[in-house]
Amino acid sequence: MPLEDPVLSHSDPATGLPTGPRPTPAEEAAEGQTSQAILALVLKSVDDDKAEEIVQIDLRGRSDVADYMVICSGRSSRQVAAISEKLADRLKQEMRISVRMEGKETADWVLIDAGDVIVHVFRPEVREFYQLEKMWLPGAIHSAQG
Repeated sequence: MPLEDPVLSHSDPATGLPTGPRPTPAEEAAEGQTSQAILALVLKSVDDDKAEEIVQIDLRGRSDVADYMVICSGRSSRQVAAISEKLADRLKQEMRISVRMEGKETADWVLIDAGDVIVHVFRPEVREFYQLEKMWLPGAIHSAQG
């Protein structure tokens, strides 16, 4: 069965977990989809949609799953769902990336897998409970606002 989207060829379609080698930087550059370009689009999108407490974490050299993680909050489940949907639409329209999304039904915590960039959009109470940033903190956390 052929892969539907070569950008996500390193992910198992059923689980979204990595199953093989990620594209090389040269392959990404040829597609115009470097992890930095994806990150820039993600940061602009969540900022445009009024996400709060936007944090980016550099995972390069620390994880084979992605190069960057972005964590942000929406004030309500409705805003969390809207931020997530608009981000998925922009990635598809501007970079031809079909993302994997989990948690949109309840919109307490939505995970968006854009290949080299993993995005977590939380309601504030859920973000506080899980404190995801603290798992990745050792000197690698950078505020995207400011």
